[in-house]
Amino acid sequence: MPYKFITEVRGYELDSFGHVNNAVYLNYNEQARWNILKESGYLDDFLKSGMFLVVVETTIRYMRELKMFDMIEVTTTLKHESPYLIFYQEIFNKTTNEKASKAKTKTLLINNERITQDLPPELMSIIK
Repeated sequence: MPYKFITEVRGYELDSFGHVNNAVYLNYNEQARWNILKESGYLDDFLKSGMFLVVVETTIRYMRELKMFDMIEVTTTLKHESPYLIFYQEIFNKTTNEKASKAKTKTLLINNERITQDLPPELMSIIK
């Protein structure tokens, strides 16, 4: 079952064409990833240990525009492909019932010395 994050498009996220700027889709996806870590309790663990996930690659496909006040849902599933934790994300426009984008984001766990770390076995519990 995927993780879900719901938000509303805000006016300051629009570009001069009146729809959400393409870079904002990445922000929606990133906020959904932060929420997963927070809700699972791993964000606090990472902050205390000095470890954190860093994005090393993102591929995104834009499918439909989003407009001001559209309600959106970011669904996220995760997969472990050593050494990466990969986030597969789709943004759905709940106002129009259309898929707005899909993305694949590869992350690495690094310590405060910027050295790649293996994912702890207990972190695997967030992979659904």
